[in-house]
Amino acid sequence: MIKKIHNKQEYDAAVNCIHELWNAEINSPQFEYLENLASLIDSYERMKWPSTFPDPISAIKFHMRQKDLNLTDLGDLLGSPLYAFEILNKKQPLTFPVIWKLSKCWGIPTESLIGSYAS
Repeated sequence: MIKKIHNKQEYDAAVNCIHELWNAEINSPQFEYLENLASLIDSYERMKWPSTFPDPISAIKFHMRQKDLNLTDLGDLLGSPLYAFEILNKKQPLTFPVIWKLSKCWGIPTESLIGSYAS
């Protein structure tokens, strides 16, 4: 029987059950149970450990550190080193064209770039 997960013990039991059912045949009752249990686990994890994205500028700076990029690289992408500097220092807001370029050209997830941040 499937029921809502309320605590760590129920969560652990559900995860163990997932492991046991992992190779269930598609469209079988076991597979349907597996899908429902996975949804309950996902719901519990989102409630217990919500994911939070960093503010957009922190996401850009993190990406730059990871890829060994600098202000010049950002300036080249955006067309102006001064504009890049102002964005990184929160003097200019991220516009949709900038978000699009950062996502498309540098692979930064859009979700990380659309949040609010204090200027």
